[in-house]
Amino acid sequence: METRHSVDPCMSLSSSTPLSCPDAACDVVTVPTRHGLEAVDILRRGAGDDAVGPVLHDDDCGTLGFVVPPGTAAGWDVPGSTCTETDGRGLRLSPEPPVEGSDWLLPPGDTDLATDPAVLRAALGEAARLIEAADNCR
Repeated sequence: METRHSVDPCMSLSSSTPLSCPDAACDVVTVPTRHGLEAVDILRRGAGDDAVGPVLHDDDCGTLGFVVPPGTAAGWDVPGSTCTETDGRGLRLSPEPPVEGSDWLLPPGDTDLATDPAVLRAALGEAARLIEAADNCR
């Protein structure tokens, strides 16, 4: 799987200590739905609901988008995922989904928190290992 860094906010949507994310300035980490759902489960089991920020689901493309703090895209290097730098374009943390054809799996709350990139990186790694093990058992 490849790692990509992107500055195109129109691509398909494609922490134990939650981080603040100013409205319209967050980055988005996009992963395949299966991988993302496993990571959400890992995050919620490990540190509770506060460990994961808003998450978008795009039914058409089969992806999940994790809202992460601005600047994450510059150093994102997780295979099988893409981190999009929004630069305030196309992302707003409101109850309505920011992209047509998407919906919130985990909607933004009153504090507009983002998922800690280090915690997300660990959860995505664990999710990949679990999926690989499950696929090899067939």
